[in-house]
Order: sequence, then C-alpha cells, then structure tokens
Amino acid sequence: MAKDLSAEPPEPTGAAPTRLILIMASVFFMESLDGTVIVTALPQMARSFGVTATDLSLPITAYLVMQAAFIPLSGWAADRFGSRTIFAAAIVLFTLASVACGLSASVTQLVAARVAQGFAAALMTPVGRLVVVRTTPKASLMRALQTMSWPSMIAPLVGPPFGGLIATYADWRWIFYINIPLGVVGLVLALRFVPQHRAPERQPFDIVGFTLTAVSLACMIYSLDLLSRRDAQPLLAGVLLAVGIACGALSIRHAMTAPRPLIDLGPMQIPTFRIAAISAGAVARFASGSVPFLMPLMFQLAYGLSAASSGLLILVFMAGNLALRPVAIEVVKRVGFRPTLVTAGLATGVTMIACGFLDPTRNLPLVLVGLFVAGGVRAVGLTAMNALTFADVGPEHRGGANLLWHVVPQMALSAGVGAAAVLLNLSLRLRGSETLAAWDFHLAFVAMGSIAVVAGLWFTRLAPDAGHEVSGRRPRS
Repeated sequence: MAKDLSAEPPEPTGAAPTRLILIMASVFFMESLDGTVIVTALPQMARSFGVTATDLSLPITAYLVMQAAFIPLSGWAADRFGSRTIFAAAIVLFTLASVACGLSASVTQLVAARVAQGFAAALMTPVGRLVVVRTTPKASLMRALQTMSWPSMIAPLVGPPFGGLIATYADWRWIFYINIPLGVVGLVLALRFVPQHRAPERQPFDIVGFTLTAVSLACMIYSLDLLSRRDAQPLLAGVLLAVGIACGALSIRHAMTAPRPLIDLGPMQIPTFRIAAISAGAVARFASGSVPFLMPLMFQLAYGLSAASSGLLILVFMAGNLALRPVAIEVVKRVGFRPTLVTAGLATGVTMIACGFLDPTRNLPLVLVGLFVAGGVRAVGLTAMNALTFADVGPEHRGGANLLWHVVPQMALSAGVGAAAVLLNLSLRLRGSETLAAWDFHLAFVAMGSIAVVAGLWFTRLAPDAGHEVSGRRPRS
C-alpha cells in the first residue's frame, strides 16, 4: 500500500523516487502531446467543420480556461479525497474526453469535450507536481523538476509533425485517440505507485473564493476569444473583461480576509516566487505561449506549406527547445538566476520577432537555424523560471505556491493564445482582407516579441543572489 503524506510535510531529506517522477512525467506527456498535435491540424479541422482556422481558437482557449479556472480545486480535492484518488480519476476523465474530442461532429461538441479535458488537466497536473515537490528536498528540486519535464518536452517535439502527418495522410480525429493507450498505462502506474495523501482533518470548501476566481478567469479569457473572431463583438468582450477584472479583485480581497481561503496568497510575499511566477514570469509566458499557435498557422496559411511540412519545421524549433534545456541548469549554476533570466528573456524576444519574418520558401537553411536558436533560448528561460519559482518557498507554503504557479502561468498562456488571434484579426481588418497573409504574422510576432523583451528587462528586479540555495551558486560576501 502506498504511504501517506502529511498535509504540510516537513522539509524532505531524500530525493523523490525516480519512479514517481517518471510516472508524473509520463502523464504530463499525454497532456502536453494533446495540446501540441492539435495546432498543426487546425486548418484541416477548420475545413471539416466549415469554419476558419482562427475560429478554432475557441477549443484551444476553452481547454486553457477550464484548466486555469479549476486548478484551485485540485489542492483541496487531493487533501479531501486523497492525491492518488484524484490523480487517477483525472487520468480517466482526460482519456474519455479525448475520445469525445475525436467523435465530435461540430465545433460546439469539440468545445464541450475540450472543456472536460481542461477540467481533468486542472486536477491531474497540479496534484502530480505537488506530490513531487513535497517529496523533494530543496537542494534537489531543480534537478527533479528538470527530469520530470523531459517527457513534456518530448511531446511538443513529436506533437507538431505527428499531428501534421495525421492531418495530411489520415484523419485529424486520430490525434485525440492516441491518448487512449497512454491513459490506460498512466492509470495502472498511478494506482500502483502514487502516494495516497489526505489532510489530517477536513477543510471546508471555499465556495466564494472558487466562484470568484473561476468567473474571473473564464470571463477574461473568453473576452479575448470574442475579439479574435471574424465577427468580433467588442461591446460584449468589454463587458466580460470588466466583470473578470472585478471578480478577480474581489477574489484577491477574499483570499486576504477569509480564514481558510482556497488560494493561499502567502507565497506572493516571497520575492523570487512573485517575480518568477506572478509578474515577470507571467509576462514571459504570455509572450512565448503564442508561438506554438502562430508558427504553424504562418507556415501553412501565409506560405502554403502542408500540415506535415509545417509540423517538421516546428520539430526543429522544439528540437532546439529540447537540446538546450539541460544547458540551462549548468548556466544557472555558473552565473546564477538573474543573469540567465535577463539574457534569455531578451534573446527570446529578439528571436520571436525574427521568427515572424522567416520564409521557408526562400532560404530554408536560414529558417532551420533560426528556429533551432529560437527554441533553444526559449527553453533556457522557461527552465530557469520553473526552477526559481520554488527556490525560496518553505514547506508551509508549497501547497499555495503550487496552486498559484499553475493558475497564473496558465492564465498567461491562455491570454497569449487569445491575444495572438486578436492581433491576426486586427491586422486583417486594417488591410481590409479576408485571408491571412505574411504581413499579419509579422505584426503578431513583433508585438509578442516586444512583450517578451519587456519580461526580460523585468527580471533585473531579482536580487543578484536570488535562488542561490537551488542553483548552488553561493552569494559573494
């Protein structure tokens, strides 16, 4: 029988079992693969449903909104019903929702299935990561998180070409059916090896805090989706955005005054966590999260590539991401977090802008080099941000930090996809055209790349010795 963990365990003294880390990583692989294979198949899916590719931002956004809205529920549910129980149930729901996505006969049905997927992911990923965080000592945390992220990096590597090949030579529905065997294997391993942690006493569910947070996130993200459509509804979008902001402010006030809030805001008092996860880190993820959405569409719609060819080019971008990820740890150990994040942030912004002007029909070798470099610097920044997030978070705040770390970055990624779609449609209206062209993507990449540069400059607010216990680079006396 798997051992129990206390609600807030003391600082661990041994590394989390490698087996447990790999189990979590395999499940994250399933989730990440599902999110990457869909992008290269969007034009084919759009033709199947009789809509445009940008209209299909809603299934992507719906998934991200549900994931962000229900992440706060994950910690309470795991403490109430057990971490293994919630983790296994989430795997089952995610797999069944994947089948429903493949069987969808309309955009409405696809959105409904993606909503169920997002809900399952909201329970699955935070609980899995929290188990690893709680069982890993601080000195080993960066290595543990990096190891756990490898399969989730392989998924974006194989996802785009895999999705492109399926969309080109088979049926796009098979990109969802692949989750069936992965879900079955993940479920068996979870039931066998994941610890069954429950809180020693039942905590009341903060229904007010959950409702305010969920409504805030859903309204803000959906307002961006409304603006991204061809028949944009700016008035309704503005109302939803205002409601979202108001509910967000109320949820923060509630979290500060409630005796047992659903989300603990205590970790926001920790400078490294606040910058890496809430402020500069969120801005960086907002910008870089738009790349997997923009790039495949640009190669297919602006330059006429097939889904398979577009996927192979994204493969090069993800290969750079995968190749330089191990380098990030060594760079952090050598120079520290602050120089790494500032340099990587600026480089990410510059390379994003450059990617918007890559023409695969003219100079393919240059395109391949540019994509590899862009993917590499993006990986260095994301790896360093993830490692710094928990660098100074004590055991008593790890539960709350884990929730905030999932809610805020997920919100940023969702907003990044929505903002990218808004920029494309804005450019279309400015040109008075009905068809996306290279210029529209130039505008989007320049705008999002500029935001990434701002994030890089924001990291200068870190202390010179930030996260030295994790990086191993002791501050100079």
